[in-house]
Amino acid sequence: SHTDSPVTLKILQNWVPRVSHYFDKEHYTYVGHQIVIQESIEHFGAVVWPGALALSQYLESNQEQFNLKDKKVLEIGAGTGLVSIVACILGAYVTATDLPEVLENLSYNISRNTQDRNMHKPEVRKLVWGEGLNEDFPVSTYHYDFILATDVVYHHAALDPLLATMAYFCKPGTTLLWANKFRFSTDYEFLEKLCNIFNTTILAEFPESNVKLLKATVREN
Repeated sequence: SHTDSPVTLKILQNWVPRVSHYFDKEHYTYVGHQIVIQESIEHFGAVVWPGALALSQYLESNQEQFNLKDKKVLEIGAGTGLVSIVACILGAYVTATDLPEVLENLSYNISRNTQDRNMHKPEVRKLVWGEGLNEDFPVSTYHYDFILATDVVYHHAALDPLLATMAYFCKPGTTLLWANKFRFSTDYEFLEKLCNIFNTTILAEFPESNVKLLKATVREN
Protein backbone atom coordinates (compact mmCIF):
# COMPACT_ATOMS: atom_id res chain seq x y z
CA SER A 1 0.00 0.00 0.00
CA HIS A 2 1.03 3.63 -0.34
CA THR A 3 1.33 4.01 3.42
CA ASP A 4 4.24 1.58 3.55
CA SER A 5 7.37 3.45 4.43
CA PRO A 6 10.52 2.54 2.49
CA VAL A 7 12.86 -0.01 4.00
CA THR A 8 16.25 1.29 5.03
CA LEU A 9 19.03 -0.87 3.66
CA LYS A 10 22.76 -0.93 3.32
CA ILE A 11 24.58 -1.84 0.13
CA LEU A 12 26.25 -5.11 1.02
CA GLN A 13 29.79 -5.92 0.03
CA ASN A 14 28.66 -8.30 -2.68
CA TRP A 15 31.82 -8.07 -4.63
CA VAL A 16 34.68 -10.44 -4.06
CA PRO A 17 38.04 -8.78 -3.51
CA ARG A 18 40.73 -10.64 -5.39
CA VAL A 19 44.25 -10.16 -6.55
CA SER A 20 43.99 -9.43 -10.23
CA HIS A 21 46.40 -8.32 -12.91
CA TYR A 22 43.52 -6.27 -14.31
CA PHE A 23 42.62 -3.23 -12.27
CA ASP A 24 39.49 -2.85 -14.37
CA LYS A 25 37.62 -6.04 -13.48
CA GLU A 26 35.25 -6.32 -10.55
CA HIS A 27 33.88 -9.62 -9.26
CA TYR A 28 30.37 -9.72 -7.77
CA THR A 29 28.12 -12.46 -6.48
CA TYR A 30 24.35 -12.23 -6.92
CA VAL A 31 21.75 -14.98 -6.80
CA GLY A 32 24.48 -17.57 -6.36
CA HIS A 33 26.34 -16.58 -9.54
CA GLN A 34 29.73 -14.99 -9.78
CA ILE A 35 29.61 -12.02 -12.15
CA VAL A 36 32.75 -10.48 -13.59
CA ILE A 37 32.38 -6.90 -14.79
CA GLN A 38 34.91 -5.11 -16.92
CA GLU A 39 34.83 -1.39 -16.33
CA SER A 40 36.11 1.24 -18.70
CA ILE A 41 37.60 4.51 -17.53
CA GLU A 42 36.79 6.29 -20.80
CA HIS A 43 33.04 6.33 -20.36
CA PHE A 44 30.70 7.33 -17.55
CA GLY A 45 28.45 4.43 -18.45
CA ALA A 46 31.20 1.89 -17.98
CA VAL A 47 31.67 2.06 -14.23
CA VAL A 48 29.48 0.28 -11.70
CA TRP A 49 27.64 3.01 -9.76
CA PRO A 50 25.93 2.48 -6.37
CA GLY A 51 22.39 2.50 -7.80
CA ALA A 52 23.24 -0.61 -9.84
CA LEU A 53 24.45 -2.41 -6.70
CA ALA A 54 21.34 -1.29 -4.80
CA LEU A 55 18.90 -2.51 -7.46
CA SER A 56 20.78 -5.79 -8.02
CA GLN A 57 20.69 -6.47 -4.29
CA TYR A 58 16.99 -5.54 -4.05
CA LEU A 59 15.97 -7.77 -6.98
CA GLU A 60 17.92 -10.66 -5.45
CA SER A 61 16.19 -10.20 -2.07
CA ASN A 62 12.64 -9.52 -3.32
CA GLN A 63 12.09 -12.20 -5.94
CA GLU A 64 8.54 -12.90 -4.78
CA GLN A 65 7.43 -9.27 -4.93
CA PHE A 66 9.21 -8.68 -8.24
CA ASN A 67 9.28 -12.03 -10.01
CA LEU A 68 11.30 -11.53 -13.20
CA LYS A 69 11.04 -15.13 -14.44
CA ASP A 70 10.00 -15.13 -18.12
CA LYS A 71 9.19 -11.40 -17.89
CA LYS A 72 10.21 -8.90 -20.55
CA VAL A 73 12.70 -6.47 -19.05
CA LEU A 74 14.21 -3.34 -20.61
CA GLU A 75 17.18 -1.64 -19.00
CA ILE A 76 17.84 1.94 -20.08
CA GLY A 77 21.32 3.33 -19.50
CA ALA A 78 22.60 -0.18 -18.78
CA GLY A 79 26.22 0.93 -18.46
CA THR A 80 28.39 -2.06 -17.55
CA GLY A 81 25.41 -4.42 -17.65
CA LEU A 82 25.43 -5.59 -14.03
CA VAL A 83 21.69 -5.07 -13.47
CA SER A 84 20.77 -6.68 -16.79
CA ILE A 85 22.95 -9.68 -15.94
CA VAL A 86 21.22 -10.06 -12.56
CA ALA A 87 17.82 -9.83 -14.31
CA CYS A 88 18.96 -12.59 -16.71
CA ILE A 89 20.01 -14.79 -13.81
CA LEU A 90 16.54 -14.21 -12.34
CA GLY A 91 15.02 -15.62 -15.54
CA ALA A 92 13.99 -12.52 -17.49
CA TYR A 93 14.03 -11.84 -21.22
CA VAL A 94 16.36 -8.85 -21.06
CA THR A 95 17.03 -6.02 -23.50
CA ALA A 96 19.96 -3.91 -22.28
CA THR A 97 20.30 -0.51 -23.93
CA ASP A 98 22.71 2.40 -23.83
CA LEU A 99 24.56 4.91 -26.00
CA PRO A 100 26.54 3.59 -29.00
CA GLU A 101 29.94 4.21 -27.40
CA VAL A 102 29.05 2.07 -24.36
CA LEU A 103 27.66 -0.92 -26.29
CA GLU A 104 30.92 -2.75 -26.92
CA ASN A 105 31.84 -3.03 -23.25
CA LEU A 106 28.19 -3.68 -22.33
CA SER A 107 27.89 -6.52 -24.87
CA TYR A 108 31.18 -8.01 -23.71
CA ASN A 109 30.11 -8.10 -20.05
CA ILE A 110 26.64 -9.42 -20.78
CA SER A 111 27.72 -12.22 -23.12
CA ARG A 112 30.60 -13.20 -20.85
CA ASN A 113 28.31 -13.59 -17.84
CA THR A 114 25.27 -15.15 -19.49
CA GLN A 115 26.54 -17.44 -22.26
CA ASP A 116 26.47 -21.21 -21.74
CA ARG A 117 24.15 -20.71 -18.80
CA ASN A 118 20.56 -21.77 -18.64
CA MET A 119 19.12 -18.31 -19.28
CA HIS A 120 17.12 -16.51 -21.92
CA LYS A 121 19.62 -14.97 -24.30
CA PRO A 122 19.76 -11.23 -23.61
CA GLU A 123 19.73 -8.60 -26.32
CA VAL A 124 21.91 -5.47 -26.39
CA ARG A 125 20.63 -2.49 -28.35
CA LYS A 126 21.35 1.17 -28.90
CA LEU A 127 18.89 3.53 -27.25
CA VAL A 128 19.54 7.25 -27.11
CA TRP A 129 17.00 8.75 -24.69
CA GLY A 130 14.14 10.44 -26.48
CA GLU A 131 15.44 9.61 -29.97
CA GLY A 132 13.89 7.29 -32.55
CA LEU A 133 11.75 5.46 -30.01
CA ASN A 134 8.78 4.97 -32.35
CA GLU A 135 11.04 3.67 -35.10
CA ASP A 136 13.31 1.44 -33.03
CA PHE A 137 10.83 0.27 -30.40
CA PRO A 138 7.33 0.56 -31.92
CA VAL A 139 4.62 0.27 -29.28
CA SER A 140 2.73 -2.30 -31.35
CA THR A 141 5.63 -4.77 -31.03
CA TYR A 142 7.44 -3.89 -27.82
CA HIS A 143 5.79 -4.19 -24.44
CA TYR A 144 7.86 -4.58 -21.30
CA ASP A 145 6.83 -5.88 -17.88
CA PHE A 146 9.69 -4.03 -16.20
CA ILE A 147 11.81 -0.99 -17.03
CA LEU A 148 15.02 -0.86 -15.01
CA ALA A 149 17.11 2.29 -14.64
CA THR A 150 20.01 2.98 -12.27
CA ASP A 151 22.03 6.14 -11.81
CA VAL A 152 20.56 7.68 -14.95
CA VAL A 153 19.97 11.04 -13.26
CA TYR A 154 23.01 13.24 -12.61
CA HIS A 155 24.37 16.45 -14.12
CA HIS A 156 23.53 16.03 -17.78
CA ALA A 157 21.46 17.82 -20.38
CA ALA A 158 19.21 14.88 -21.29
CA LEU A 159 16.89 14.80 -18.25
CA ASP A 160 13.77 15.75 -20.23
CA PRO A 161 14.46 13.15 -22.96
CA LEU A 162 15.09 10.61 -20.16
CA LEU A 163 11.72 11.37 -18.59
CA ALA A 164 10.07 11.15 -22.02
CA THR A 165 11.74 7.77 -22.56
CA MET A 166 10.47 6.47 -19.22
CA ALA A 167 6.98 7.72 -20.11
CA TYR A 168 7.17 6.13 -23.57
CA PHE A 169 8.01 2.64 -22.28
CA CYS A 170 6.04 2.68 -19.04
CA LYS A 171 2.63 1.50 -20.27
CA PRO A 172 -0.27 0.09 -18.25
CA GLY A 173 1.03 -3.14 -16.71
CA THR A 174 4.66 -1.99 -16.76
CA THR A 175 6.63 -1.40 -13.55
CA LEU A 176 9.54 1.07 -13.60
CA LEU A 177 12.24 0.41 -11.00
CA TRP A 178 14.67 3.30 -10.70
CA ALA A 179 17.60 3.46 -8.27
CA ASN A 180 19.66 6.62 -8.05
CA LYS A 181 22.11 8.46 -5.90
CA PHE A 182 20.54 11.76 -4.83
CA ARG A 183 23.06 14.58 -4.64
CA PHE A 184 21.87 17.58 -6.60
CA SER A 185 18.72 19.70 -6.58
CA THR A 186 18.23 18.57 -10.18
CA ASP A 187 17.92 14.97 -8.95
CA TYR A 188 15.03 15.96 -6.67
CA GLU A 189 13.44 18.05 -9.43
CA PHE A 190 13.51 15.00 -11.69
CA LEU A 191 11.88 12.94 -8.93
CA GLU A 192 9.16 15.56 -8.60
CA LYS A 193 8.45 15.42 -12.35
CA LEU A 194 8.35 11.62 -12.18
CA CYS A 195 5.82 11.82 -9.33
CA ASN A 196 3.66 14.16 -11.43
CA ILE A 197 3.43 11.59 -14.22
CA PHE A 198 3.41 8.24 -12.41
CA ASN A 199 2.15 6.58 -9.25
CA THR A 200 5.45 6.58 -7.40
CA THR A 201 6.56 4.75 -4.25
CA ILE A 202 9.95 4.79 -2.55
CA LEU A 203 10.69 1.08 -1.98
CA ALA A 204 14.03 1.41 -0.25
CA GLU A 205 16.60 3.93 0.88
CA PHE A 206 20.30 3.30 1.28
CA PRO A 207 21.25 6.31 3.44
CA GLU A 208 25.00 5.59 3.59
CA SER A 209 25.14 5.75 -0.20
CA ASN A 210 22.43 8.44 -0.63
CA VAL A 211 20.61 5.99 -2.90
CA LYS A 212 16.84 5.79 -3.20
CA LEU A 213 15.01 2.99 -5.03
CA LEU A 214 11.67 3.94 -6.53
CA LYS A 215 8.83 2.06 -8.15
CA ALA A 216 6.66 3.88 -10.67
CA THR A 217 3.57 2.76 -12.56
CA VAL A 218 1.28 4.51 -14.98
CA ARG A 219 -1.74 6.32 -13.55
CA GLU A 220 -4.79 4.58 -14.93
CA ASN A 221 -7.82 6.84 -14.96
